[in-house]
Amino acid sequence: MIRDNTNVFTLGHSPDPDDAFMFYAMAENKIDLRGYRFEHRLEDIQTLNERALRGELHISAISIHAYAHIASKYALLPCGASMGDGYGPIVIRKRSTLNAQLSTLNENSANHSAARHFLAGKKIAVPGTMTSAFLALELFLGKFDYIVVPFDQIFDAVRAGRADVGLIIHEGQLTYGKSGFEKIVDLGKWWKEQTGLPLPLGGNVVRKDIPSDVRKDLSEIIRESIDYGLAHREEAVRHSLPYARDMDAKLAGKFIGMYVNEFTRDYGQVGRDAIRRFLAEARNKGFIDIPVEAEFVE
Repeated sequence: MIRDNTNVFTLGHSPDPDDAFMFYAMAENKIDLRGYRFEHRLEDIQTLNERALRGELHISAISIHAYAHIASKYALLPCGASMGDGYGPIVIRKRSTLNAQLSTLNENSANHSAARHFLAGKKIAVPGTMTSAFLALELFLGKFDYIVVPFDQIFDAVRAGRADVGLIIHEGQLTYGKSGFEKIVDLGKWWKEQTGLPLPLGGNVVRKDIPSDVRKDLSEIIRESIDYGLAHREEAVRHSLPYARDMDAKLAGKFIGMYVNEFTRDYGQVGRDAIRRFLAEARNKGFIDIPVEAEFVE
């Protein structure tokens, strides 16, 4: 029984099929919530990153890039990760008969320098400067010219000529082709080739001012919610479909499979190493100006 507001927690996550899948069991009371109540706040990842900077939500999905700036307020939960294991955010441009020269850039690591040359001087529409996609592109390309556009409006920005190319996250990674675009580089694939590690994109964090025993409870509840979704995949995917923009059930299921998996259940040592390597590379190259120690709720 909930006796007072000390057992009520705000929970921020994106209105996307993978997050909806992850938190399905919690939202629909399919598991034992141990007397806690969760107020779900659905907002785009850039907004969640900004709210985390202010410490507003008790628990939140965030970009791993943003974690570097909120580590004093939040600890990483060991579950809830979005890892791109050989795939991830992509840079796209409008498809054209004049773009044939790009076809060799898409899958061959030997052509990363050609992709960088192509992107040099281009204005890139990005979904937010605190997203992990933005940081990954900085690691790939160095400093670049950009405009910030809501993630679901990047295709429109490139079509309209407001940007030359776009940095695509979420479902756009699967739908860009049918939307009339082509891939220049897959940053998750590039990162895997460079490091042998998955690209750490998103994670869940919990405020450090919450007592440690409660943080442990919250972590266990979220893992149980993820496990329930994986064990009841069909119903969890069905629950997620209203959040699957431009995707049918088959494509939504594929997208969920990309980002809700064993890494989501627990980072494991590989996932923890990936976070540390990602943030260390960013620090070494001057894209993060503070040292970061990744602290996990164990």
